[in-house]
Amino acid sequence: MVTQVAESSGYVTAFKVVAALNALAVLAQAVTAGLLMSGGGAGPHGMGATAVHVLGLALVGTAVLMWRPGRGAGWPALAGLAVLLLGFVQSMLGGSGAVAAHVPLGMGLFGLSVWLLVWSWRR
Repeated sequence: MVTQVAESSGYVTAFKVVAALNALAVLAQAVTAGLLMSGGGAGPHGMGATAVHVLGLALVGTAVLMWRPGRGAGWPALAGLAVLLLGFVQSMLGGSGAVAAHVPLGMGLFGLSVWLLVWSWRR
């Protein structure tokens, strides 16, 4: 449950925007991964990883602001931290060529990102 403080401060709106951008960045990674698997270059997929990292950090930041000063729920901060850490694990696995673990973990990252997005807008 989000309190009136979180709603009136703009923290919830910031979280919604960042959650949407994060989900879009992870979706773009899935698209560029498909292009990479079909013979395309690795450049867009690598650049997209940077966007996922930056937006994962922003997701954690906005979730903490929504939680602590905004007096909202604390679990989105933990879920945002999971998104950030999974993004880094994804980069390590992708760089090492461990596609067998990289692909399912990417699907999990996408699912978690979409779940946070849906939660943030179902208020």
